[in-house]
Amino acid sequence: MNDLTSLVDWSRAQFALTAMYHWLFVPLTLGLSVIVAIMESIYFKTRDPRWLATTKFWMTIFGINFAMGVATGIILEFEFGTNWSNYSWFVGDIFGAPLAIEGLLAFFMEATFIAVMFFGWKKVSPRFHLASTWLTAVGASLSALWILVANSWMQYPVGMEFNPHEMRNVMDDFWALVLSPVAINKFFHSVLSGWTLAGVFVIGVSAWLLLKKRNVAMAVRSIKVAGWIGLAGIVATLGTGDGSAKVVSEVQPMKLAAMEGLYKGSCGQSIVAAGILNPDKQIGDDQDPYLIDISIPYGLSVLAEGDPDAFIPGVEDLLNGISLTPQGDTIRGISYAERIERGKAAHEALRRFDIAKAAGDESAMLLAHADLKKDFDYFGYGYFDSVEEAVPDIPMTFYAFHIMVILGGYFLLFYIVVLLLAYKKRGFLEGNKWWQLLAMISIPLVWICSEAGWVVAEVGRQPWVIEGLMPARAAISSIPTSSVITTFTLFAIIFTGLLVAEINIMLKYISRKSKENID
Repeated sequence: MNDLTSLVDWSRAQFALTAMYHWLFVPLTLGLSVIVAIMESIYFKTRDPRWLATTKFWMTIFGINFAMGVATGIILEFEFGTNWSNYSWFVGDIFGAPLAIEGLLAFFMEATFIAVMFFGWKKVSPRFHLASTWLTAVGASLSALWILVANSWMQYPVGMEFNPHEMRNVMDDFWALVLSPVAINKFFHSVLSGWTLAGVFVIGVSAWLLLKKRNVAMAVRSIKVAGWIGLAGIVATLGTGDGSAKVVSEVQPMKLAAMEGLYKGSCGQSIVAAGILNPDKQIGDDQDPYLIDISIPYGLSVLAEGDPDAFIPGVEDLLNGISLTPQGDTIRGISYAERIERGKAAHEALRRFDIAKAAGDESAMLLAHADLKKDFDYFGYGYFDSVEEAVPDIPMTFYAFHIMVILGGYFLLFYIVVLLLAYKKRGFLEGNKWWQLLAMISIPLVWICSEAGWVVAEVGRQPWVIEGLMPARAAISSIPTSSVITTFTLFAIIFTGLLVAEINIMLKYISRKSKENID
């Protein structure tokens, strides 16, 4: 068991390392592609060479970032086969479909038009070049769509049926995957958060130009475009975040409880705006879960259910299968102990089916299949030996969620102030050193906010690789832990090198171009 735990932990760590490095590049690609397309649209309409120079400046930065994102993304997909082969076998027919569409349609579309975007100046008409820039932006978002559809299915598995003859799941409704509420919310939330991130990046770099008093007019133009795109992005991100909370409440209530550090729920449940968890708190004891907390009355009930009197279950309520009516009456559902029992019964039914199939006993196969279908909803719980195994890392999920929310509120205020200053007090932008430094500091903060969102999404659903169906311990490949540790170390070195290289290339490019007159 210790060896298995070590393999699971290292495999998870390696995948998390790759995913988090990859996500450093992706949101900037998503947002910067739109900003560049808008800048080129302004140039196309005005034919002002200053807008052409501005477009090319940010387009080059986009290209540097795009190349790095592709490198890490390819490795991420290979890891499903190398480290998570049981997962790939169990649901490959379903999970592979959106990834194949992403590679064959969206990525090729993106790659084709990005070539025209960078090398088509004076070789194609201005109209066709502008169309290529926009199609690159659309391709980037479509690429994100199919990857997020695949990820959303892992959070909320729908559109499938288990085939006991093949011992794996097969797709039976493609559109159920694509149009699931989790997929729709995750797509808009992730893509529009990329607009937010790219907007802060452009404003922060422009603030540096203002600090150095280089290409001031270009910096102000860039701030205005990025400000509007970023404001649209953060408003929409907050809106889709609200929708995501309602979906999570419905399909992943344990994640919601972890996000709030909620052990025992209630009707009219408050929401913790900020707080510090009690590190000594354990499931089942009577200790207060928080050392310090600032709560908003009824907030979580409104956020999750849209009803101030709604019952929101905590971790212990979910484990015990307990909910309450608005009148305070207890309703007993299926506890996690019962889910584990029924999951093990499903495993046993599957074993009986396999034995009967080998013996050619059709009647025994039918009986075993009927028993399997009866308990298959709890199949994943059969891998657990205790209910505590089904609880995610509460502190990490709680703090990541609150960091994301607090920084999200900060960036909403940030964009409003930036746009007001850009249009009302331009001299303040150009001459105020403290504002310029704040804008520059906001660049790493927006990446922290973005990464925190993915920590909530992925750590909050642990121990599941597929929610309710397959935990991480059942999904890994049978490979030596030492091999995973070795590749983890190599990837950490390579990815860090790529990140340092990207930052270095960007800084050198920005510094060199800033010395040219491109106003």
